[in-house]
Amino acid sequence: MSPIIRIAEAANRRREAGHKIVSLTTGEPDFPTPSHIVEAAHAAATSGQTRYTPTAGTDALRGAIADRAGAAADQVIVGTGAKQVIFNAMMATVSPGDEVIVTAPFWSSYVDIVRICGGAPIIVDTAPTAFKLTPEALAQAITPRTRWLFINTPSNPSGTVLSPADIIGLADILRSHRHVAILSDQIYHEISYVPFTSFRDAAPDLTARTLTVDGVSKAYSMTGWRIGWGIGNPTLIRAMSVVQAQSTSGASSVSQAAALAALTGPQHMLAERRAVFQARGQRLRRGLEATGMLTFGDADGAFYLFPSCEALLGMTGNGQRIRTDTDFCEYILQAANVATVPGSAFGTPGHLRLSYSYAEDELDRACNLILGACLALT
Repeated sequence: MSPIIRIAEAANRRREAGHKIVSLTTGEPDFPTPSHIVEAAHAAATSGQTRYTPTAGTDALRGAIADRAGAAADQVIVGTGAKQVIFNAMMATVSPGDEVIVTAPFWSSYVDIVRICGGAPIIVDTAPTAFKLTPEALAQAITPRTRWLFINTPSNPSGTVLSPADIIGLADILRSHRHVAILSDQIYHEISYVPFTSFRDAAPDLTARTLTVDGVSKAYSMTGWRIGWGIGNPTLIRAMSVVQAQSTSGASSVSQAAALAALTGPQHMLAERRAVFQARGQRLRRGLEATGMLTFGDADGAFYLFPSCEALLGMTGNGQRIRTDTDFCEYILQAANVATVPGSAFGTPGHLRLSYSYAEDELDRACNLILGACLALT
């Protein structure tokens, strides 16, 4: 059983037993979908836009995505969420024994998708280098069997944002390894508290080998609308479309109309919500630093903190020795009714992921509860 499922099931059992659980686990914004997007979806539905759509997406949405990225429409595929886009890419290109470099900490689906498609995930630990893949580590990880490198910036779960210099350093290594493609997952790029640079922009000469993955889920609070997209080489996009044609076919017509409204309509809420997220993250960090037991690195994007809890390992709470990050997450769930996700679920033991996509009063309550649980440790 995965650590995420284990914690979730334990939290549900406590909730069913009457405990009020404060959850810091959710990977989605708590803001509503902007009203003009909902209105566009309603208009699409009532005007009869309820038929099958082209497999790769409607012309209007693909065009809008291409315009924003400085690409052509035939370089775009629209899927049922960014996760499907990643799956399509792996299914279309990975053969048994192919290697895919994934940096830890990683979004847990990366490794599972690669394995389902017959590939071998090659995990590179970035905890010693502030959660950033270095050119030296990349060079050591590449072999003749390497098919892809996964990059996620801003990162889920660490919140790390790669700078232009970081990307350029990686690109310098990749230029001499023409057999390696780059999957750049930038689904959180509108929630970056420092200037964001995409891999395509920092290394334009590698565009033909780069698949950029994005979507409306995080930026526009549209997780349930299930629209993501990939921008890449037309040959790759066609291969991904073949996979999609035999799985889900085209994405929802109404959801695509909503996504089109998101991309072409008012954008002011992005900066407003980004500022709220940043303030929440700072608030949660200040509150938890008061424990003196959790240590934080830089988190310049997304809505997660990924502190180390290694200073707590070996301590005892509720009569149980805390030996792992999962033990600590289970302890604060039992002792404080706060649900968190252990770092081991993301390939980096000794940490925990905390989402701050919640109202300030909930974050304050979580801080107070975790502080009390930490102070009770011996």
